[in-house]
Order: sequence, then C-alpha cells, then structure tokens
Amino acid sequence: MLRFQDYRQHVQQLTQAALSAVNPAQAVRRFMQLDGRDLVIGDLDHDLDQGRVYVVSVGKAAAAMAEATIQILGDDLQSAVVVSKKGSETASALASQNYHALNVLEGNHPVSGEDSIQATTAVSHMLAQTGVDDLVIFLISGGTSALLTLPLMPLPDWQQLTDVLLASGCTINELNTVRRRLDRVKGGGLVNMAAPAHCISLILSDVVGNPLEAIGSGPTTFLDEPAHAASTVLARYDIETRLDPEIWQHIQQVLQQPSDSAKPVDQRNEHIIIGDVRLAATSALTRAMQLGFVAQLLTARLEGEAREVGRVAAAVAKDMPAGRCLILGGETTVTIKGNGLGGRNQELALAAAVALDGWPATVIASFATDGEDGPTAAAGAVITGETAKTGRLLGLDPVAYLDSNDSFHFFQRLDEAACEKEARDEHEEPHPNALLNPGPTGTNVNDLLFLLTYPRDNS
Repeated sequence: MLRFQDYRQHVQQLTQAALSAVNPAQAVRRFMQLDGRDLVIGDLDHDLDQGRVYVVSVGKAAAAMAEATIQILGDDLQSAVVVSKKGSETASALASQNYHALNVLEGNHPVSGEDSIQATTAVSHMLAQTGVDDLVIFLISGGTSALLTLPLMPLPDWQQLTDVLLASGCTINELNTVRRRLDRVKGGGLVNMAAPAHCISLILSDVVGNPLEAIGSGPTTFLDEPAHAASTVLARYDIETRLDPEIWQHIQQVLQQPSDSAKPVDQRNEHIIIGDVRLAATSALTRAMQLGFVAQLLTARLEGEAREVGRVAAAVAKDMPAGRCLILGGETTVTIKGNGLGGRNQELALAAAVALDGWPATVIASFATDGEDGPTAAAGAVITGETAKTGRLLGLDPVAYLDSNDSFHFFQRLDEAACEKEARDEHEEPHPNALLNPGPTGTNVNDLLFLLTYPRDNS
C-alpha cells in the first residue's frame, strides 16, 4: 500500500530509474557495435580497413560516452579528444587509464572561458588531420555550448553576453540562436573543421524536442537560419541595455559580417539521438507503476517560467485522485530579478510549495538530470503541502525567498533545521531532506517533474 511517509524513497526510486535509462555509456553501446571489421553505428556501416577513425566527445557526459566508444574501437582508434566540465571525476578517471591516442581536456561551464577556447583549439588541430576516407565520430551531450567555443569577439565580451542572456529568461533555443551566430564552431562549424571526412554524431539530448541545431548550439548541424534571427532574440530581451556600450558595439560589428557556416560539398554528415528526456521519463513511469501508482507521462516537452510552472503543477496535483503519479519532462527558465541563489528546479519547487500550502498527502519533486541545478550543487527539491508551513515556523517567508530568487537557501535552512532537531532528540524520526543532492550524475537530458498523491488516511 502506498504511504505518504515513504514519499522520499519513492522519489529516489523514480529518479534512479530515469537516470539509469539515460546512462551515457550504455546509450552509446546500444547504437554502436563491431561486426567483424565493420563498425555499425545505428543503421550506418563503416569499414575499419578503409580510412582512420577519430573521436570528439564534448559535454557533461563526454568521458563516459568516449570511454564506451574507445573500448569498442580498441586499436582502430586513430585519435580522440574529450572535453569535459572542470572537476569531472569521470573525466579524471578516464585520463588516468592512459588509453592510446587520447587527450582529455577541461572546459568552462556554464559560461565559456579560456580553457574552453584552448580545448576547442585542440579539437580543431586534430580535425585538420582528417581525410576523405576517414570517419569522425562526434559524441555530444549537455554543456557542449559552453565547453566548445571559438567566439567571434573578445572572450570577456562573450562571457558578459552569455551571463546576461542566462539571466534574461530566454529559452535555451533562443540562447543558442545567438551563440550559433557569434561563434565559429557552432551551427555546423565543427563539421566544417572535419571536412571532407565522413561525420557521425551520437547525441544525448538536453534540449526539449531534440532540435539538432539547438543541442550544443548545433556544432555538427547546418541550419539555414535568417540573418536577423540572433538580432531578434537580442531585441526581444532588451539585451542592449544590459551590456556595456562597447560590448554591444562589438556584437553589432559581428552581426553585420556575413556568416561563414556554409555546408561543405559532398561531405556525409549524419546524426543519431541516443537518449533524451522522454526515455528517462518513460523509465520513471514504469517504476512508478511497479511501486503501485496509477501513472501517466503527461509531456516530455515542458517549458515556461519556472515559478509559473510550479504554480500550475500544484493546481494539477490538487485535482489528482490519491495513488496517482504524473511525470513531466522538459526544461523551464528563470528570469532573475533578485540576488539570491537557486536554480530553475528549486524555484519551481518553491513556487509549488507556496501554491500547495496546507494541501495534504501530496508531493512535487523537480530535478535536473545532470545533478546540478543552476549555480548550486543541488539537483532540485522535493516539497509537500507542509513545506511552506514548516518554513514559516522557522521564520522563513517562502514568498520572500521566491521573490529574491533564493530558493536554495530556503530549502537549505529547512534541511539544516531538520538535522538540528534530530540531533537534539535521538528518538526523532529522520526527516527527509527537501534538497535533492545526488552529485553530478554524468548524464544530462533536461529536467523531470514528479507529482505524487497518497491516500490521506495513510498520511
């Protein structure tokens, strides 16, 4: 029988099921195998006796995807460059194994830095060696836009523009529209570097709907984009008024130059999506039914302002019968107006807590599948109808924290208070943490939102 007091274990099991489904190494192995001397990738075959094989792996899942590929290729790997986020333990472990022809590098995230530029330069130098009979395997996952970059403007200008766009409330698709126009490597630039080699991209998608041009800003995807597309996004969010005048002038100078992202002639360039949020959500759905919930995947295309989505989620949860689980996948945005700390999932959860205040036996959990929500170490948060009340008893005004975009400190204080109470009373039942802290998961396929309801007589 479903019991409200078990909600934290249920959330954990749903989360684990979702993450297991999008394990990067397993995803690669599902789509890449050896058949004698043929390398089979999806429906594509490559004769390993014809030309060399190069690998470029970039993103938060770069190390795991690269290791699986290297193990499959063995001595048939000519050369590989892996670009991971700074501090990745998976990447450090990969580097320590001393695979031949492997170069493991670190880039900056979520805003590109000098390390990202140096890593991208190393990628370009390797790709300059490729020939017409060669195969280049690109392994792309979330975080690629920041980790792989050669901006068409000074780095400090590029960084300030990225910071302003991230705080503006623009969607990831809009952000990447600007990135493609102002960066040499995006919008097909990576494939240009590999010409005339045959290119295949295996992609772990972190963008709602899996548009190839938006995932990692489309480094291997050519898009016939209107010349004014980037300017339209900049105008929509009034970016000019948020930037130093000289930076805005640099941007205008670049936008007035013709784009050099023409597609190479007679170059094979193919793409395969090997994992996405729908796959993760479907696995969580199966686990929810195994736990005894009547479960439904409502959408894998969730978008919108995080706090508004949180309020809607609370409203939907209030109408759900007991014993139900609704799962939503996607990615929300936050328009930053305060000076607090948090991420889109924590903000969504705090807004839901305010809207769900006093409602019994109901749980809402929102988390980022990469294990990191915004600039915090938390992946998201879990709330119930008691969360807002508990905060007020501690002297915390959930609405004030929400208005300050300070969801992280609200939930952190709740967790600290629960730990202090348990320490004072050894007979106190452990209180489930509000913050979700799995640490970096090694994968990244957007966010998941769980709505759970329980029989009230068991709450």
